[in-house]
Amino acid sequence: MPINPSGALGHVPVAVYVCALTSTAVREGEERGRYYADARHWHVAGAWSDSDPGLPLAERPGWQTVTAALSTGMIRGIVVGALTHVASDAAQFASLGVLIRERGGFLTDAAGALPTRHTPGQRERRRDIADAASGWSPQSQAAEEGAS
Repeated sequence: MPINPSGALGHVPVAVYVCALTSTAVREGEERGRYYADARHWHVAGAWSDSDPGLPLAERPGWQTVTAALSTGMIRGIVVGALTHVASDAAQFASLGVLIRERGGFLTDAAGALPTRHTPGQRERRRDIADAASGWSPQSQAAEEGAS
């Protein structure tokens, strides 16, 4: 089954996974993961977390649920709040990513993602383009109101 790479856009079911000591850190990691997935139009099938980073990854209940979802095809990717939630360093994270790819999925880290940058006036220009595409414009609206 083909998968979309982690930078691709499209309807891809993913899980958000976070492992942190405090509920605040878990909430922030989940929010970051969901934002990352939403920005790529990925469907977040679920979010799982664990509260003991000292526990080996394979023994964490939340991680076991995520990998089971990957194995059954419920998800195609895993978005982690930060690479440190599943690995001690970038090399270990990359190795884990290889293992997940071998299972037909992908692993990505939401912490390194920068928020989308908007240029000044970009929102207004996009609205104007959408209005023009739909045939609506402030001038046509004013003309209709003047004719009434």
